Amino acid sequence: MNFEQAGRENTEKCLELAFKRSQELGIDEIVLASTTGRTAYKALEIFSDLKIVSVTYHGGFKEPFKNAMSDETRNDLESKGVRIVSATHALSGVERSIARKYTGSYPVLLIADTLRLFGQGTKVAVEISIMAADSGKLSGKDIIAIGGTGRGSDSALVLKPANQSDLFDMKIREIICKPSNF
Repeated sequence: MNFEQAGRENTEKCLELAFKRSQELGIDEIVLASTTGRTAYKALEIFSDLKIVSVTYHGGFKEPFKNAMSDETRNDLESKGVRIVSATHALSGVERSIARKYTGSYPVLLIADTLRLFGQGTKVAVEISIMAADSGKLSGKDIIAIGGTGRGSDSALVLKPANQSDLFDMKIREIICKPSNF
């Protein structure tokens, strides 16, 4: 399904479509981007009996030495069974700081920009699946990865996850939904 526009207004429908596809395919692991926890709470309402991994920014992303997700929210989500990952962006990380300081071509940033040809949410879905895999939170079976543009969710993929050291073993099997205009 294609949404007309990118953005948070697609969150509920995106999560519902992802849940429906998880049931059809027998997928029990969901990875989603949630900076503050709002999307993770919405996912808890929809994804009954599925393993949810919520990926948020690394500490210091918005403000030095501060986490984007509050400790209270993190603890509450974890008490409800959500596995939280807070990690450096797999498709930028240190390479972004080098690119800011020096000119040149940077392969990881090129990968990220190539994925953005499908929309920001698609890039995010791929990236958070790498981050979740690197944190040891995934089994290696196919997952549904959910990302968005800005806040909320607007893109969902069925994919075979991979660690960043094996990135090219990742397989994007299906695009469940994404925005047409981004």
